[in-house]
Amino acid sequence: MGLKKLKANPWWRFFSNKYTLITIFFAIWICFLDANAWMTSHREIDKQLAEKQENADFYRKGIARDKAKIASLQDSLGLEKYARERYLMKRENEEVFIIQHADSVKTEENE
Repeated sequence: MGLKKLKANPWWRFFSNKYTLITIFFAIWICFLDANAWMTSHREIDKQLAEKQENADFYRKGIARDKAKIASLQDSLGLEKYARERYLMKRENEEVFIIQHADSVKTEENE
């Protein structure tokens, strides 16, 4: 008698319908089991987004550093300082001495 009463219930008839069962199975498959599942793909996308944000921050800091360097090179004193330090340039009638520390000189032993 309990089985007849259960089969007469409208919810039982709805969930025992083959189309409803196929739709539920399909939804579970798409959300959790597929290679491009909703849960898995969102986790990967969030991970990639965080990585891209880190890259963007790194490049923004580099751009700010380069802008500061360019601003310092707009001044003739800054340009002269850069040329002296980087390219070892000197003025006329001036001597430049280059001091190298022992640990910074390349030798056959530490190569």
